[in-house]
Amino acid sequence: MTANLTRRRMLAAAGIGTAAAAFTGAASAQCRNDLKWDETHEIVVVGAGGAGMAAAVKAAQTGAKDILVLEKLAFTGGNTLIAQGFINAADPVRQPRQGIKDSPENHMKQTLAAGDFRGDPERVKVLCDNAYGAITWLESLGMKFKDNVIQIFGALYPRSHIPALPKGQGYGTVLTKAAKELGVQVRTGLGVTEIIREEQFAGRVIGVKVQPAKGPARFIRATKAVVLAAGPFHGVEVHVPAVGAQGEHLGLVGQAVLPAGGFPGNRYLRELHDPRVKGLGTDNLPGSTGEVAMAAVRVGAYLVGMDFIQSTPGAPAGKKMKLLLNFNVNGSIYVDKRGNRIVNEGERRDVIRDAVLGTPERYGYTVCDNTNFMSYDAVNRKAIMEGIKINEAWTAPTIRELAEKMGVDPDGLEKTIKRYNEVFVKNGRDDDFHKQPVNLTKRIEDGPFWACYTGMTVHHTMGGINTNVKAQALDWEGKVIPGLYAAGEITGGIHGTNRVGGNAVLDCFVFGQIAGENAAKEVA
Repeated sequence: MTANLTRRRMLAAAGIGTAAAAFTGAASAQCRNDLKWDETHEIVVVGAGGAGMAAAVKAAQTGAKDILVLEKLAFTGGNTLIAQGFINAADPVRQPRQGIKDSPENHMKQTLAAGDFRGDPERVKVLCDNAYGAITWLESLGMKFKDNVIQIFGALYPRSHIPALPKGQGYGTVLTKAAKELGVQVRTGLGVTEIIREEQFAGRVIGVKVQPAKGPARFIRATKAVVLAAGPFHGVEVHVPAVGAQGEHLGLVGQAVLPAGGFPGNRYLRELHDPRVKGLGTDNLPGSTGEVAMAAVRVGAYLVGMDFIQSTPGAPAGKKMKLLLNFNVNGSIYVDKRGNRIVNEGERRDVIRDAVLGTPERYGYTVCDNTNFMSYDAVNRKAIMEGIKINEAWTAPTIRELAEKMGVDPDGLEKTIKRYNEVFVKNGRDDDFHKQPVNLTKRIEDGPFWACYTGMTVHHTMGGINTNVKAQALDWEGKVIPGLYAAGEITGGIHGTNRVGGNAVLDCFVFGQIAGENAAKEVA
C-alpha cells in the first residue's frame, strides 16, 4: 500500500494526475502469481478473427495440445469476417500468367514507401517474404482463391488475391474447420479484461482475467503463452454482414449502431490522436474497442503509431449503407458533384481519403461500367441493388442519365468519362494527377453504368502493441515480455503511416502463424 501511495504522489507531482495513478493501481491488482485459477491451458489466444485463429491452428500444428481461443463477440471471425478478403502476395504462379513482374523485394519496397518509411523494415521484410507462403498454407487448409490477381483499392500494384467465396467467409470456414479437427477449443461471449503477469512490469505473463456477459469473472492460466489477436481501437458505428449463431455469413445488411460494450473511450482515443476523423463512422465490428491492448499496456506493453489512422470509402454522413464500386481500381473513377475526377484511383489510401474529404460536400461518387460491376461477387452486387432502392446507388444505360439520377452535372461527368477513355487509357498516362499507373487500361464504356456515394469511414488503426519479428510483445525499452505474443490489427509499427490495401489480411495470417508457432515452442 505504501508503494502505491508513493507512486501516486510522484505521478501527481509530475503533473500526470490521479487518472494515471488509478491506471497503474488497477493494473497491480491483477499482476500476481498467487491467484486461484479457474482453469489452465497451454496457450490462451485472445480473439477469434483471422490472426487469432491462424495462431491457434499453427500452434496446434506445431505440437501444442491444449489451446483455448476466447472471443468477446457471440460469433467467431472478427473483422476478417467483414473484410473484403483480398490478400497481397508476390505470386510465382498467377502473376507470370498475367504478364506481371513482381517479387517479395518489390512488395517490401512499396509497403515501406506507402507508409512513409515509418514501418519497421525487419517486420515488413518478414511480412513480404512470407506472403506467398501464407497463400499456400491457407490453400493447404482448403482455402480457394481465384486464378487471377488484381490491384484493389489502395494496393498500389496488381498482387491482390481474390477469395473464391465473398468477403472473409472462406478464411473463417477453413480455419474453424482446421481448429476443430486439431482439437482447439473456441469459446464466444467472453471478454478479456486483464492480462496477468507475475509482477506488474516484470516476470512472465501467466494468464488472463475473463468477464462473461453474465456471472463472475474467471481467471484462466496459460502455462506456455498468451497470444493477443483482439480488435484495435475503432469506434462502434459499423456496417456489418448478417451472421448466424455460428458466424456463418448471411449477406450484407445496412448501417447498424451497436453498443460499445462499456468502453466508450475508443472513439475518444482515435479522435484524440487524429482529430480529422471526428464525426466519421467506422466499418468495423463492435469488438474493436481496444481494451485488450490497454490491458497489455498495464503490464508493460508499449503502443506505437497511434496517430496513424486510416479511412476508406463508406457511407457519407446521413446515409444508410456502405456501398463500394472501387474494389478493382482498373475501370472505376472517383468524381465530385460537378462530375470532375478528384484523384488518381491507384493512389495511396490516405491520398484518396484527403481528396474525398477535400470536396465541398466531404463526399464524392464512384462510377464504373457494367464489366467492372459484374466482376464483383454476388454479395457486393446485391448490396448495390439494395442501395438503388434507397437512392444511395444508381444505374442507367448512359452516362448522362446516370449523372441525372445521381444529382451530378451531366455535362461534367460526360466530359470526364470521355477524357478518361480517350486520353488517359489510350495514352497510358494520367495527365490530371501526373501518374502513370498500371491500372489505367480499361475504358469505361460498357453500359449499363453504375455509381454510388463515396464518403469516408474509419477503417484501420495502424497503431498498436509493439512487437518483434517473432511476434513477441515488447515493453517501452524494447525488451521482450515473456509469454506474451501479439498479431494482427492489435499490433503497431508494421504499416507505418498508411496501410497498403490487401496487406492487413496478409499481416493477420503471416504474424498469426508466427505467434502461434513460437507460442507452441515455449517451455511450460
